[in-house]
Amino acid sequence: MKHFLLALQFLTIIPVRVRDDVSDEDMRQGISYFVMVGLIQGIILLTVLNISEKIFHPELSIFIAIVASILLNGGFHLDGLADTFDAIAAKSTGDNEFDINKRLSVMKDSFTGAIGVTAIVSVITMKYLLLKNISHFIPFIYYSSLLLMPVISKFAMVSSMFCGKPARKEGLGQLFLGKITLKEMFYSVFALTLIYAVLYIAFKQYMPVNQYVFYGLSTLIVYFLSILWVFFCNKRFGGLTGDTLGAVSEISEIIFLFLVVIWSRLYI
Repeated sequence: MKHFLLALQFLTIIPVRVRDDVSDEDMRQGISYFVMVGLIQGIILLTVLNISEKIFHPELSIFIAIVASILLNGGFHLDGLADTFDAIAAKSTGDNEFDINKRLSVMKDSFTGAIGVTAIVSVITMKYLLLKNISHFIPFIYYSSLLLMPVISKFAMVSSMFCGKPARKEGLGQLFLGKITLKEMFYSVFALTLIYAVLYIAFKQYMPVNQYVFYGLSTLIVYFLSILWVFFCNKRFGGLTGDTLGAVSEISEIIFLFLVVIWSRLYI
């Protein structure tokens, strides 16, 4: 329970406190519960959406749910997204080592540049438009997409941490990067599979017959895209940072929603 609470405390603004002493090892073991924390976030978002739909227009309700998702993690991941894209946009000099240090410095700077702001606006807009598109599909697809969106993003974070290495010797990402093992990865895959199984058993009558195929394919696609993100960050930054983990969380949610739209258009 201690490790689960640490994961909940780290990823959300939900007011939980761990009274015992917390070590770096405790934080590392909390990674095993990232996917389950994503499920809690998804349940909260569904609750916010359902309440909003009783009061407001469906399109406004979608926006309220997106705002709730941002507030739920304190804008932590969007901040990482902005810092990462500001760093990516830094001009290259041709000296690889110098350029990496320059990008890391830009990423560490608290100032958010034009590219970072554009990235935030683009991600929020895409989430809104994608969820609005998905809302025209059958209700199960719509509600399950919102539920699974933060679940998939946490899986992408764990996958990136498992495959990646730290770009810095200090910083928030140093708590996790290069330190997780097959055990944490296995627990994440198991939790994700369990969530899919519960959805299938509980809502089989509302679920398209091939939906379980989509779950498997989307998980594999997000995993391999996480690996590509690790390769990209290794080249641009010399490894991963806490900011790049926030970025992959946001990007993976967009990718997942795009996959939902494509799959639904083709097979439902």
